Amino acid sequence: MKTKRLVKIEEYIHTKGSATLDELCDYFGVSKNTIRRDINIILQDGSIEKVYGGVKSVVNYGLTPFEHRNIVHATAKERIAQLAAAQIKPGDFIFIDSGTTTRSIIDYLPNDINITVLTNNLDIMNACALHPNIALLSLGSHYKRETRSFVGLHMEAKLSQYNISKAFMAATAVSIHSGVTNSDLMEHEIKKNLVQIADEIFLLVDDSKFEKATLLTYMPLADVSTVVTNNPIDNTYRDFFEEQQIKLLIAE
Repeated sequence: MKTKRLVKIEEYIHTKGSATLDELCDYFGVSKNTIRRDINIILQDGSIEKVYGGVKSVVNYGLTPFEHRNIVHATAKERIAQLAAAQIKPGDFIFIDSGTTTRSIIDYLPNDINITVLTNNLDIMNACALHPNIALLSLGSHYKRETRSFVGLHMEAKLSQYNISKAFMAATAVSIHSGVTNSDLMEHEIKKNLVQIADEIFLLVDDSKFEKATLLTYMPLADVSTVVTNNPIDNTYRDFFEEQQIKLLIAE
């Protein structure tokens, strides 16, 4: 219930632009002490800031609906997903992040492959359910329609029990300076904890994502093991990947 309320409070503030504490208390039917505790949690990720008598949004999340984002660069995303799927071997325990590029990975796996998949994305769960030899584990407790994924707070304890061999991660934007970023507070919580426990991190991004940044950095770009993208990229990034010993896979 608390996680769901935090999501709703965050969405309310970003939709309205700002809100007083009294307004939030009335709208969500909770005490001022409860609102203050909730606000303090959301403040930790920097998406809002305190103002006199309340809080205001410091970013326009601008989340494009999932079905619309899936149309943009669709061919490139399919090729990236196919190349990423080729990196999965029988016996792997993998995490597949929620995203319009990562969602197609399962479609390119052999029907009889024997692996374990951990995910928080509804479409990936449905795809895994069609593979009899895939053991499926899920994350998150609250369904977020905008991203077709399940989210939640305080994931450290739950994730620490898993030995993830490969994590296939999505991102809203990527840059050398800002790292690997996303725009959703609740998904950020899962991403930043997951990449800390995975043996290998595969970053799946089409060429439109480079040299951009959004609000929340969930890992430095140097922490990525392999970048899977679709077009030859700028030499600045090629040099950086070589220097950091990051493998680069190009989906032609």
